[in-house]
Amino acid sequence: MSNLKMKEAALVYLDRSGGLQKFINDCKYYNDSKQSYAVYRFNILINPSDIVELDAELGNYILHHPVKAAEVFQSVCFIAVKTLSLIGQLQTETQINIVLKLTHLPALPSYSLNFCEFPLDYTSQRFYMMQGIVIAMTTVTKYTQGARFLCSDDACPLSEGFQYIRVHAPGATESATVRNDFLCNLCSSSLQEDRKFRVLGDKQIVEIITAKALHAFQGHSNNQPFRFQSFTIFLRDELVNKMSIGNEYKIIGIPTCVKSLQTSVCIEANSITFCNPKVPSGISDNFRCLLSLISSSCWKFTAILANVFASHIVPPGTYNFLKLCLLMSLVQTRDSNKELEDCLDILIITSDTLLVDRLLNYSINLVPRGIRHPVSTEIFPTLFRNNYGTGAVSIQVGSALLAKGGICFIGDLSSYKKDKLEQLQSVMESRSITVYIPGKKFGDDTNQQTTFPIQCSFWSFVDMDSSSRKNMQKTNTLIGQMDCSLIPANLVEVFGLLINCNESSPCHQFLPTVHHTLKKAIDPEGLLYLASKQFTTEDFEKLLAFAKNLNVEFSLEAERMVHGYYLASRRIRTDSICGSKLSASALKYLISLSEAHARLNIRNKVLKEDVLIAVLLFETSLTLKYGATAFCVAPNAVFPFELYNEEYLEQRDIYLTQCQQQLLQFIATYGPGTAVFASDE
Repeated sequence: MSNLKMKEAALVYLDRSGGLQKFINDCKYYNDSKQSYAVYRFNILINPSDIVELDAELGNYILHHPVKAAEVFQSVCFIAVKTLSLIGQLQTETQINIVLKLTHLPALPSYSLNFCEFPLDYTSQRFYMMQGIVIAMTTVTKYTQGARFLCSDDACPLSEGFQYIRVHAPGATESATVRNDFLCNLCSSSLQEDRKFRVLGDKQIVEIITAKALHAFQGHSNNQPFRFQSFTIFLRDELVNKMSIGNEYKIIGIPTCVKSLQTSVCIEANSITFCNPKVPSGISDNFRCLLSLISSSCWKFTAILANVFASHIVPPGTYNFLKLCLLMSLVQTRDSNKELEDCLDILIITSDTLLVDRLLNYSINLVPRGIRHPVSTEIFPTLFRNNYGTGAVSIQVGSALLAKGGICFIGDLSSYKKDKLEQLQSVMESRSITVYIPGKKFGDDTNQQTTFPIQCSFWSFVDMDSSSRKNMQKTNTLIGQMDCSLIPANLVEVFGLLINCNESSPCHQFLPTVHHTLKKAIDPEGLLYLASKQFTTEDFEKLLAFAKNLNVEFSLEAERMVHGYYLASRRIRTDSICGSKLSASALKYLISLSEAHARLNIRNKVLKEDVLIAVLLFETSLTLKYGATAFCVAPNAVFPFELYNEEYLEQRDIYLTQCQQQLLQFIATYGPGTAVFASDE
């Protein structure tokens, strides 16, 4: 009687939710088709909240016994087909394959599957919700949705008709659906498959890890032991190709295999949803107060940010040029699914690799997708054979795809071989990577290829003080140019910003760093500076999370200044042999730098003051690469004074105002007619 009540409730729910009308439309497709089917598959959308409100018993049945609940809907749908004469070819109830698709699960801990926590007792075949980042994905292969079997004894009544139907169940292997040892229930003769009625579907296997597992790839540890394990997700039919490597998703599914800590956990997916991270509503009170105090200047706020940033790594006032560039690169990362076209790649030439490495490692932990690439692994996707016997090849995520929308810190370039550097250069130029899948190697007749967009910024550094490099350095012939002969010239070119952090550069201040190191040795956990108490790591995390999601647009003055500088600089850096040294990507970097400075100032509009900082940073990088030109920029142009107090900030504003006038004069002299710029140029 209880089963009859659930069938009645199921029919009422289908009628009220519109599912019955959708079912009738799906039946019309099958009825109009000239093809004969052994199995008719129907998806029924279920809203748990609505169905629990309608009938608590049926709702509980769906959530905790989904396979049996599908049989309730199967019976209701079969009666509807026969009553309304929807499919003329349908003979038995077992031919109907019902898949219940849930819109969501209750927001309760018992419905969440988390393999970072114990115990791992998820053996019941019911729905769970899990969330994770895709780290591997196979190509699409076929599986058997359903098959028809007949008794091999011609005299048996079951040697015809649709009495023996095998349908794929969650977690079942191919052999559970189709094999040759099934026996007839009536005469015990062997059953034979009627192959012309086999129904095939698409299948894809992906692996995901929880977002918490990214801590293992960030080079950061809070001295707390933790473990993480990948989940294996089976996607079937309409869910195939709905997930992308590197993206984060919420998955509703049924666990089908939880054996031990050493084996992967398998989940049969029911529905997937792309995760959009929550955007913070604002910045911390400390930064909000600071912003209001210096609102009259477009340059002071970012100067203070760079000055106090990472004060427990380096003392305030040191590495300001580098820290400003890092903050601008961080604020150009994205949490959404939009393509990252405005990335900022940074290459640092340094003799102090220890501090630079610590600074970069600290910085990548301020964004969700900051990944430190382990040298022992691959930066870009690789192929390996799938472990589940499907014959499909699996594409394993590399550090660059794992850092999607964030930063990929690849460490010292000298640790990579020539072929890896060439691959890196090619990928940074095209912002994509193509993976070739040789058919013969992986048991397929045809070769395949898949292209992935690379949507992250790359950070790297080069140690110029190693003994092998000192003997190879050559004398520079151009003023301001740095010896980069130890790095492939084309690779240096693809990095948007080249930064000098040697002892002779403004970034490096020897005595404050020595004092800082000694103090940290005496009191490792102590806060050495007032700035460390006023502006904490959490304050910077919140600032970056809010600022990077600001939608910015260029003012007309700023737009003209960017294009004017680009055209003028392109003209003076062109010769008859090599042509122009500024490619179209230079304009992209200038725009990206300008947007980043505006975002750091918590503004929605890019002003000419933002463009000036972008130009000074970019021109400093160009000078290191190619030497100085008519628009001569000092190495310390962005931070001409040590920022002790308000007076020095005022002096910096005056200096930058003079630089802005020089920039306008440069544009007027070498870029005539650029007030109205041509889109093709």
